[in-house]
Amino acid sequence: MVDHLKRLTWDRLTGILQDNGAKSEDIDKVELIASRRTFLGQMTAVGALASMGLASEVALQGLFGRGLIPVAWAAEAEFMSTKTGMTIHNTRPVNGEFEPHLLDDDITPPERHFVRNNGLLPDRARSKDLQGWSLSIDGEVHNSLVLTMDDLKKFPAVTLPLLVECGGNGRANFDPKVRGNPWNRGAVACSEWTGVRLKDVLQQAGLKETAVYTGHYGEDPSLRSSVPPFSRGVPIDKAMEEHTLIAYQMGGSDIPALNGYPVRLVVPGWVGSCSQKWLNRIWIRNKEHDTKKMKGYSYRVPKYPVVPGIRPPKSDMKIAMAWQIKSMITRPTPDTHYKIGQTIDVAGHAWAGEDKVSQVLISTDYGVTWHKANLTQRPSQYAWYRWQTQVSFPKRGYYEIWARAFDDKGQAQPFRQPWNPKGYLGNVIHRIAVHVDA
Repeated sequence: MVDHLKRLTWDRLTGILQDNGAKSEDIDKVELIASRRTFLGQMTAVGALASMGLASEVALQGLFGRGLIPVAWAAEAEFMSTKTGMTIHNTRPVNGEFEPHLLDDDITPPERHFVRNNGLLPDRARSKDLQGWSLSIDGEVHNSLVLTMDDLKKFPAVTLPLLVECGGNGRANFDPKVRGNPWNRGAVACSEWTGVRLKDVLQQAGLKETAVYTGHYGEDPSLRSSVPPFSRGVPIDKAMEEHTLIAYQMGGSDIPALNGYPVRLVVPGWVGSCSQKWLNRIWIRNKEHDTKKMKGYSYRVPKYPVVPGIRPPKSDMKIAMAWQIKSMITRPTPDTHYKIGQTIDVAGHAWAGEDKVSQVLISTDYGVTWHKANLTQRPSQYAWYRWQTQVSFPKRGYYEIWARAFDDKGQAQPFRQPWNPKGYLGNVIHRIAVHVDA
């Protein structure tokens, strides 16, 4: 819990600054005064705020100076503590991932599912109170619907292992660096979801011929009242795909608060922002959904390869949709030490968005030679594949194990990450270090 509270301080502090109208240059000054990585430095930053005329921070200094944090922050930390071992990137909103070696399970348990939030945790998710909740379906439909949880559960239930991955997963591997949460490789999970097919609900509503796109909305409030709530959508064809779910359970239990309780969308194979959490409305539209997070550079990638570090015109950007071919090494744990000649079990997962994984190749000599890993077929479409092999090393020293996946269309993971302005769809080959002792 202490680690969570340490991380809470800086992000909450900058959030309060923004809410109180602080300019970006003022926030930058505070960051110069205090390192984001040390709790003591954060306390120094709180003290520095008074000199900038921010009265609300004086009260915070009184709290922090006595080793206390506001009650609301402590409550949020309590929810975060359910994700033991999570690497937290920020806390306002909560965002965190798990190292690949913690994601070895074929079915990701709820406590290991990454957290990617754009807004604050809704009160309903904190209280687990369904009173007053409903899901509305409106727009280009013949019959608008307002569904309670009991209504939703009257549709045929479906339980499927489905992969969800943040669109920015892998951002830390971009060069030059891009702004945003520095996701490494762990903002991905293949959980068991229970819910109803979105298409069943839309069929009951009766789609009009003018239905083109969905628009999704949730109960999570924005960081600032002036900013519209986060919203994305998908083309009707993807909404009607039989694996696209309105989910109300993860791993056989209620969806965790941080992952979307009571209901969320699961749009597998596509960037995770499509899988709206804390869902309460689906607006069927007669055109492409056009909220802020679907325009400009948000959740959009260039239509063509660009020079690293160069932003193409906004007119040359397209919406990020399906994920590309990708793999992850989950065994062994990086930097493990072994003996000369010792057999090392190497394993991981591979996935390919809308496509199929055809093979995973492994190299232990920096890509000079490769051998094929054993690939196990996935349990259902949009689940990840398991791959595994064994390696050993005849001499002492430092070595790397590389994994490279290929899909059924001949696409392979790149050796260098193609660049885009927001660091989306990162799928560079995965490399881990091992040490061999005499």
